[in-house]
Amino acid sequence: MHKPNTVVYFRLTLIAALLSMLGPFSVDTYLPSFPAIESEFLVSRAVLSQSLGVYLFAFAISTLFWGPLADAWGRKRVIWLGLSVYSLASIGCALAQNIDVFLAFRVLQGLAASGGMIAGRAMVRDAHDETSAHQAMAQVTMLFALAPAVAPILGGWLHEMWGWRSVFWFLLSFSVLLMLMVVGVEETLPKKYRHACHPMQVIKHYSDMLHHRQFMARVLSMSFAFAGIFLYIAGAPTVVYDFLDLGSRQFQWLFIPMVGGMMLGAWVSSYLAGRWQIQQILTLSFVLLGVAWLLNMLQACWLEASWLSVVGPMMLYAIALSIGMPALIVLSLDCFPQHRGTCASIQGFFQMMISAVVASVFVPLLHGGRLDFVLGQGVFLALACYLWWQYDMPLQEHKLPSSCT
Repeated sequence: MHKPNTVVYFRLTLIAALLSMLGPFSVDTYLPSFPAIESEFLVSRAVLSQSLGVYLFAFAISTLFWGPLADAWGRKRVIWLGLSVYSLASIGCALAQNIDVFLAFRVLQGLAASGGMIAGRAMVRDAHDETSAHQAMAQVTMLFALAPAVAPILGGWLHEMWGWRSVFWFLLSFSVLLMLMVVGVEETLPKKYRHACHPMQVIKHYSDMLHHRQFMARVLSMSFAFAGIFLYIAGAPTVVYDFLDLGSRQFQWLFIPMVGGMMLGAWVSSYLAGRWQIQQILTLSFVLLGVAWLLNMLQACWLEASWLSVVGPMMLYAIALSIGMPALIVLSLDCFPQHRGTCASIQGFFQMMISAVVASVFVPLLHGGRLDFVLGQGVFLALACYLWWQYDMPLQEHKLPSSCT
């Protein structure tokens, strides 16, 4: 594929970033409304937390369908279909009168939201060579990183002014805006490169990917590293209300530093692309992740809970994560360059499935205190580091450039 001109480059990057932001908006915007929703539906925090879990499980499972469809139909058609269904689901959440209906439409939101992320990620890789794709993905990460900061702040304002249902009317508006933005975008996957979406062929492609050691090491390493910070995102009501003793309009004290860290890390990743070998960038990322976790452990054991002690290590973790994540995304997509939509599906499936387990199992399990959260983060980071150093880094050292076609 040829490298697009500057205007097209920016537009593709912006649209891919906004499409990826739909997921964090769906997760984070209604977090400040948890007490109000619990009160209206007469449910506990544990029950309402399942609205995060079911959304993420649905998101994860649906990625397995959207990727092959994006390879068969093209990127734009998948984006439009996903956003249309998401819009309907957002209306359902806004009008829900009980927890069962609310959960059902959260499932539908999850099924639909992944389509845009998968197609957008493949769209960016379609248009660029490896180095420029790395830079573009880092820029997507920088813009995407705004979502976890903006979402709870915006959600808190919407909740204070118009109640929790206004959050889902906002999500409807955001999805409609995205549909309008995609109208004028050129399809990045020409018809001659598309593949028939036959079920047996799709199963074969998935089987090949699941048995590809280096591809799976990259996918799972990224997913577990992300789980280390998502534990604090999904557990934000506990961190903000219980650990930091803050209110519903003060979620920014947790999210803005993490988002600033993600944006800084993504900028560093973009700067290093083409200057450092990808293996070196990822080694830097994992070393910094380890330092961030160690600082988090020390503060949990020896310091009183404060904004600096709790959030400081999370900011460093976010910087480190964003340095490595764009590289891992591009490397994973390059393992099967003729099936990047399907590759993106595997990426999305494991990242969201692990995140769903974090929200549904680990957050309720680790609510006892700060040390519990730190230990949980340590488990995820240890898994990520093991997968990279054991299964991927040795191959990278002996084979550069680092695609695994």
